[in-house]
Amino acid sequence: MVVVEIHVPLTPVPDPAEGAYPFPWIDDVEDFLAAVEDEGAAEVFDEGVEDEDRYVFFVTGAEERALLEVASRLAALPGVPAGAFAVVSDEPGEEIGRGRRVELPAAP
Repeated sequence: MVVVEIHVPLTPVPDPAEGAYPFPWIDDVEDFLAAVEDEGAAEVFDEGVEDEDRYVFFVTGAEERALLEVASRLAALPGVPAGAFAVVSDEPGEEIGRGRRVELPAAP
């Protein structure tokens, strides 16, 4: 089973309104992933998690190329901070970031 971790820099939106959630793009990404799952293009493997200075999302349920396409689309969403990358693993484990790193957007 291939799992692709999508690592997005945990960057707050510039000048959020007082009391506003500084990372509204996380909700946008979760909505995007729910839509991708509904399309049948990929499955969300696990809930997103904060890991150091990044927020990590997990997708599986398709071939690597299709999962990297989902990761590339995610990285291009409006409001998602620049600098996202993917980590591809054939053996999902408890340790995040173990696998082959792929810069996003991934080459077709």
